[in-house]
Amino acid sequence: MRLIGYARVSTDQQETDLQLDALRRAGVHRIFQEKGSSVGRRPQLQRALATLQPGDTLVVYKLDRLARSLRNLLDIIERMEAAGAGFRSLTEPIDTASAAGRLMLQMLGAVAEFERSLIRERSTAGQQLARSRGVHCGRPRSLSTDAEATIASSA
Repeated sequence: MRLIGYARVSTDQQETDLQLDALRRAGVHRIFQEKGSSVGRRPQLQRALATLQPGDTLVVYKLDRLARSLRNLLDIIERMEAAGAGFRSLTEPIDTASAAGRLMLQMLGAVAEFERSLIRERSTAGQQLARSRGVHCGRPRSLSTDAEATIASSA
């Protein structure tokens, strides 16, 4: 039985050190890591899943490092099960070796998706409130209005 690790942070400014240390303490020797949003392709996750063999366990520090939605999580778990591999989270009581662990995985996945939706709603509401107060959201304009008009008229 091999322990295959996966660590991910959302931006290049963040580090995977905390996750890597925890994975190594758990006995994981092969770790795939990447920096980038969970919305993208996540090539290292795809490589980790492709290496899984019967009896292996994919280990992550925290469930939200693995999937972006419950549907995505279920797809990943289905792929692991097809390979004959299990799943384990270091910070949540999840180990798919048991029926209770599989149930817990699905419940926590649904809760995590709900939490992300609430954060997105609060962020959107905050941006709308800021705009209504005249605050510009996003990066500053790089061209003046006149330069934009010149470019638009020459196109």
